[in-house]
Amino acid sequence: MADQARTDVNTLGEFGLIEHLTKNFKTRQKTTILGVGDDAAIIDTGGPEQLVVSTDMLVEGIHFDFAYTPLKHLGYKSVSVNVSDICAMNARPQQITVSIAISNRFSVEALDEFYEGVRAACDKYGVDLIGGDTTSSLKGLIISVTAIGRAPAERITRRSTAKVGDIICVTGHLGSAYLGLQLLEREKEVYLANPDMQPEMKEENKELYAAILRPEARTDMVDLFAKNNIIPTAMIDVSDGLASEIFHICKASGVGAILEEGNIPIKQEAQLQALEFNMDPVTVALSGGEDYELLFTIDPKDLEKVRFLPNIYISGEIVAKEDGVKLHTVGGNIHPVRAQGWEHFGE
Repeated sequence: MADQARTDVNTLGEFGLIEHLTKNFKTRQKTTILGVGDDAAIIDTGGPEQLVVSTDMLVEGIHFDFAYTPLKHLGYKSVSVNVSDICAMNARPQQITVSIAISNRFSVEALDEFYEGVRAACDKYGVDLIGGDTTSSLKGLIISVTAIGRAPAERITRRSTAKVGDIICVTGHLGSAYLGLQLLEREKEVYLANPDMQPEMKEENKELYAAILRPEARTDMVDLFAKNNIIPTAMIDVSDGLASEIFHICKASGVGAILEEGNIPIKQEAQLQALEFNMDPVTVALSGGEDYELLFTIDPKDLEKVRFLPNIYISGEIVAKEDGVKLHTVGGNIHPVRAQGWEHFGE
């Protein structure tokens, strides 16, 4: 019998693999408004509001390293990253389920610490833990969280509805999480080389550590949009880097984009740390990942509303598809942007 062809999953990447595996699935239920392909699925409730549902996994050795990740922070982050997907649909999170697979090296006390973080995040975001599952793992810890949110049907925002002429905006700052990770990895290497050395956790870097270990979902932005009567024309959360996310919006919406280098928000401490690592701060913001800020587009008529809102940065414009995705540099040059975000499969 002839050998079957074997395709390595790395050739497709995370989103390419999802697209490949689900391409032959059709929606059968009238209540399924949107299935695979966005930050969350949309389900009709028969009323004025719709449900949005998202699931994410965190795997030890891929998404977190216990060499520098406290269990309480991990519990908090597990909730935050899923709540972020609900925010990316312009919806408010309401419930979560948490499932874990654990190896025999985890004690009840260790799991208590993890769930303390889960509870802290539930308190922060006002969500209820309504279920989950536990099972055994032969190696390490695997976490799967499902988040459920709700929003009026007319306010739910997808990736696929950006239009030419829309303004590109970003909440908060980018690049901090990636640089926090680099600092932690550096300290890990020092420790492995000499276990007697104490980690050098500088006070001026505490925000960079917090960005990677205990990120916050932007539920405040969903409230801010509602208060100011703004409905983004498209939106996604920045989990894999600004470049990767703008490509997702452009692909889903059939458009291109121009990002303004000078308007990509990066905190000063992140810029200084990037330079210390001999990295370009803008490249870190474009490709770093795990910031969990919101990248969204607005109709030009809402520009004056957005311009004076706190923690929102106007960073570019949606253009025609044939113009591609470009970066307009401070020096006046225009370069193609590469979607080189984080990939969660092996190197």
